[in-house]
Amino acid sequence: MIYILLPAYNEEDALRPMTEKIERVMKEMGTPYRVVVVNDGSKDRTAEISEALRSRYPIDVITHSYNRGLGETERDGMEYISERAAAGDVIVRMDCDDTHDPQYIPSMVAKIREGYEVVTTSRYAPGGGQVGVDWYRRTISRIANLMMKMFFPISGVWEYSCGYRAYRAALIQDALSIFGNQFLDLKGMGFTSTVEKLVKCKMLGARVAEVPFVLRYDRKLSTSKVVTSITTLGYLMLVAKYCLFVGSVNPEWKRRIAERKHRMYDSAGRLLETAGRESACAE
Repeated sequence: MIYILLPAYNEEDALRPMTEKIERVMKEMGTPYRVVVVNDGSKDRTAEISEALRSRYPIDVITHSYNRGLGETERDGMEYISERAAAGDVIVRMDCDDTHDPQYIPSMVAKIREGYEVVTTSRYAPGGGQVGVDWYRRTISRIANLMMKMFFPISGVWEYSCGYRAYRAALIQDALSIFGNQFLDLKGMGFTSTVEKLVKCKMLGARVAEVPFVLRYDRKLSTSKVVTSITTLGYLMLVAKYCLFVGSVNPEWKRRIAERKHRMYDSAGRLLETAGRESACAE
């Protein structure tokens, strides 16, 4: 099963075409799927359209009465899916504004099946790019990603700030079990939650890969929700908390993370279930 998480705030124009594109891709894949829309206190017709789409597509809707921000919206969606997903299921998180094309879902899922636990789409991988993004946003984004790469290096990964990712459900379930409400701790800091999820997955020892994609900002049908100053402050707080270790890292986290790494990976760093399949094939 593939679960697709769509945080939505005032996306009345994009929600229907996004759902239709997802349906086409999932039919081609031949894989059961379910879309989870988290309506974060939208003021437009997002709630009405979400309910109408439920009669035609496999959609669940979570509704916030008031706008709580991306961090809490993602956390609520992840918790909802984790309670229903099997360990081997895949969770795909996408933006709901039509800038993330569902055509990249098959390549991300293929990487998950290879044994990666997180696969992020990347504008910076060969074959990736962005359309409709002005020079200022391009520059700020590139600087932010280079800064995150410096403080939280992940081999082969250059895209930290894009929320379009696939996760193995077991990883998110373990993350929520270990970190609890602090899985997304900086919830009020703009789009910081996008990077924080990757940092927490890295702390858990997850294997991470990236696939190229083209960000289609020219298709964006709603106004941008990014507040650059708040998100920048959030990034700095993230570095201070989890890289420079201002304060202490929860010792219980360390113990359970060590247990998870031992349980999930072999000495070569492969997921044990993947390593088992490869051994069986070799025999």
